[in-house]
Amino acid sequence: MTAQRSAQRRIYALRPDAFRELAAELSRIADVSDRSNRETFDRYGQNLELERHAALQPGWADGRSFRFRRALAARPDIVWAHLTEQALLQQWWTPDDLRVSRLEFDARLGGRIVHEYRDVEDVDDADVVAGHAEGVVDLVDPEKRLAYRLSPVLPDGRAALTSHLDLRLSPAPIGTVLDVEFRITDSVVEGADFVAGIEIGFGQSLDRLAAILSAETAEGR
Repeated sequence: MTAQRSAQRRIYALRPDAFRELAAELSRIADVSDRSNRETFDRYGQNLELERHAALQPGWADGRSFRFRRALAARPDIVWAHLTEQALLQQWWTPDDLRVSRLEFDARLGGRIVHEYRDVEDVDDADVVAGHAEGVVDLVDPEKRLAYRLSPVLPDGRAALTSHLDLRLSPAPIGTVLDVEFRITDSVVEGADFVAGIEIGFGQSLDRLAAILSAETAEGR
């Protein structure tokens, strides 16, 4: 915006170039976001097709494993809190476009886990539950290692599979390195859709955790 004075009046004029620059930047951000969302959608569709074709008999995915690593901008004790405290877990433990609607996490050996999530737009819990899983904590070594089992439940009440998660924390100059091994047992044919979403969905959850910790660290500086 530019301005000039005329007697007792000040006359303003908008600078169109600034608006053009803003519009161009917003357009660029929209294009990047749209491309990223489309790529994720396409990749999930490909995974879904592959896993459904592979799911021919019970146990078809047993022994499959996925590995994740994230460099997190927070001390191990802070990361540990975000992995074990329900209020903090609820902030990040879902893929994009979903939200946690029910969570129980007893971070003790043998502790119970319940993880339920819904579509992010279902703010009144009016639609069907998008996913429900139950499990148990197998190992607790505070600020170093956490292991638990979690089984997504099918509409008929059966477990789609058992996921064994082993999370290890290592101090690092940037804060903490989190290594996760995600291993499958007890898979049934109907669990193909869950297997198809593991890499993308759990990866998105960890990315959200990393973003939360980075923001908290920046605010605390």
